[in-house]
Amino acid sequence: MAKENETSSLTPLRATRFAVSSIVLCAVFLPPGPGFAQSTQSSISSGTSRYSSASSSQSYSGSSNAQQSFPAGNGAVDDSDIANPSNDELISGIPSNSGQQAGTSTTAGATNQDPSDETTGSILDEEIRRLNTREPAVDDRRAPRKLEETLSAQETAGIHVGTFVLRPSVTQSINTETTKDGSTKETRAFLETDAYATLTSDWALHQLLITSQGTWQQNISGSGEEQPAFDIDGDLRLDLHDDTVAHIKGGYRFYREDTDDPDAIADAEQQSDVQEFSAGASVERDFGILRGTAALDLTRTIYSDAVLSNGTRVSLSDRNQTSGTLRTRVGYELSPALIPFIEASIGTTVYDETRDSAGFARSGDSYGVIAGVEIDLGEKLKGEVGLGYETATFDDSRLDSIDTATVDANLLWSPLRGTDVRFDLSTSIQPSTTAGQSGYISHVLTTAITHQLRANLQATVLGGVTLRDYPSGGSSDETVYTASGGLTWNINRYLDFTSTLGYELTTRDVGADSQQWRAGVGLKLKR
Repeated sequence: MAKENETSSLTPLRATRFAVSSIVLCAVFLPPGPGFAQSTQSSISSGTSRYSSASSSQSYSGSSNAQQSFPAGNGAVDDSDIANPSNDELISGIPSNSGQQAGTSTTAGATNQDPSDETTGSILDEEIRRLNTREPAVDDRRAPRKLEETLSAQETAGIHVGTFVLRPSVTQSINTETTKDGSTKETRAFLETDAYATLTSDWALHQLLITSQGTWQQNISGSGEEQPAFDIDGDLRLDLHDDTVAHIKGGYRFYREDTDDPDAIADAEQQSDVQEFSAGASVERDFGILRGTAALDLTRTIYSDAVLSNGTRVSLSDRNQTSGTLRTRVGYELSPALIPFIEASIGTTVYDETRDSAGFARSGDSYGVIAGVEIDLGEKLKGEVGLGYETATFDDSRLDSIDTATVDANLLWSPLRGTDVRFDLSTSIQPSTTAGQSGYISHVLTTAITHQLRANLQATVLGGVTLRDYPSGGSSDETVYTASGGLTWNINRYLDFTSTLGYELTTRDVGADSQQWRAGVGLKLKR
């Protein structure tokens, strides 16, 4: 488990800066005039999130993954997977991964949200978010919704910037965290600042959506590794003629690798900082009752050095890689509510160094196919379910190929007014840095339930299970259990009070188990 050599603390200078920053934030975010508009009704507007087999930078396959976010108050359960989180979003209040990510298509408008979106955050460190980031479905072609149709009672009108609408928010929280790894126990208290913003075009034709979020932590007592993170994504939708829609996407993500990640450096004082650059394009077209889609996604991943407790730096440049995935999907519209589809993908991963530090050539190719059905029963049930098969091969003959059946599902169910249930299940192939190991198969199941207790009070409960299965043996299989709960009190349209409590348990077939508790409270300013 990573440990800090020194405990960060708020010096008088830092405290002064913190106070000044708080005053400036209040001046920027609080509305003009004598009072605030009181929130009267809370609703979550959810667009159809569909499965996509887009490859992530940690995945050799084109399997789709859902980004998860845990209750307000964020951190990252995955700097690394809860997060899609979410991403990737810890217990102090950032939207999830992990960014985008968590499972909500951004093509429908800036204000469409689901239970794992900006209204909640992820717990612990984003272990699920990084490995489980889901892209919008390649044939998700919903028409943009007008601003007045998507604003809920708790959402602000935003700030108009030319032909764009900017909606920023900042959450300041204080948190406590206890981590136990075998016989080692660490406790820390820390401040966390989470910033989130969307910039949406207000055009008659086409749409540009830019989403950004960031997390900064400062230890004020105890010891433990701080987990900074930053994401920014852009999606330009082009409405072309003859029922054709094109998307051009780009993004950047920064995070610190989680100490519980299978590829993390053991006993490092500071894990590697990871940067991901992504770009993609897709074209979608209707041919009567048929829907056709083609998409290309590219990802560039760069790892910094890890720092050991004695100050030694360990180079991880042998993990730097570039990956690309080409996907095609054909759907048949039985009815607007039921669309069976088949999707195929082919991908390749090329490492900067032909062989890693252990002498293995880890570049390789991946292939996948999935058959499923998209479901749209209105506000009650939306999403898709798919069954498929994936395989990943490697340039080094000493590394066995990995083959697995896949089960993927992404469903949003509203059993009654004011209650939303999110269900995500995904399978993907992840690379390994262990000598002789090809990688592992990641099975991720996550659920998110939000319920409107009162017009201005919302409760959120989230849970997840991640199974890391090493098919070739030699490494210990792991199971990660996560659970969290939180309350969000809308004091008014511009100010929320958030509170969260989260727990994560990692069990290993070989080796000591680890667990982590985290709790926090905060205030969220939004415009």
